[in-house]
Amino acid sequence: MQVYSSVAALRAFRDAGRKVGRSVGLVPTMGALHAGHISLVKRCRAENDIVVTSVFVNPTQFNDPADLEKYPRTLDHDVAMLREAGCDAVFAPSVEEMYPQQDTRQFHFGPLEQVMEGVRRPGHFNGVAQIVTKLFDIVCPDRAYFGEKDFQQLAIIRQMVKDQHYPIQIVPCPIVREADGLAMSSRNTLLSADQRREVPLIAQTLFASRDMASKMTVRELRDWVIGRINASPAMQVEYFEIVDRDTLQPVGDWTARPLQGCIAVQVGTIRLIDNIAY
Repeated sequence: MQVYSSVAALRAFRDAGRKVGRSVGLVPTMGALHAGHISLVKRCRAENDIVVTSVFVNPTQFNDPADLEKYPRTLDHDVAMLREAGCDAVFAPSVEEMYPQQDTRQFHFGPLEQVMEGVRRPGHFNGVAQIVTKLFDIVCPDRAYFGEKDFQQLAIIRQMVKDQHYPIQIVPCPIVREADGLAMSSRNTLLSADQRREVPLIAQTLFASRDMASKMTVRELRDWVIGRINASPAMQVEYFEIVDRDTLQPVGDWTARPLQGCIAVQVGTIRLIDNIAY
């Protein structure tokens, strides 16, 4: 496995593989890797000749400078995990390498970005689109792998691929959870021991809500989920929405299927997201 920090070197690696007809898969990450990321790498390994994983904390998708500053960075550990998982190339550029000049491009995703994360994190999805298009242009993958934990991001990226006419297959990968149900996230490492004991309630409540759905209206279920999690003094629900899986628009009843329940919870200074299918 090779680690590349320059665009030119990564492109040379890609071109060498392309010349002999090898397919390329990309797993974009912001590092601080865990088993969820590795599941994407292994899926990519099974479906492509060459596996490229990017490790880059992208500043343009953070609307809170403090959040960017505290985001965990563990490159040496990440590289070791990727080597073990069978990755072929790690792309770990500097901010200056990826943004030699300010990226002023503006992407518009209509209603997809006007709910949930898009409302609460202004500019976030524009930053996601900036970095993902850069990675797509550098790596030119046949397939790119994204986790379903970031459900709204996945919908945005699918729309971006359609809008920009990228000949890339977007492969969604299931949420990987800890033994107690907590969705794996790089931010979990920032939780205190007391917070870590409380946060499994998020997933437990989402799972329980599936059984409750047949007994409640959408509004009643929404209120029940929020109330159950907010009963913990360690947590505050930022939003819980039950939405159409394709449009991400909130629904008023259960007639439109399939649906997804998407949640964001503030745990002290840490923000966790999760989702579940109905």
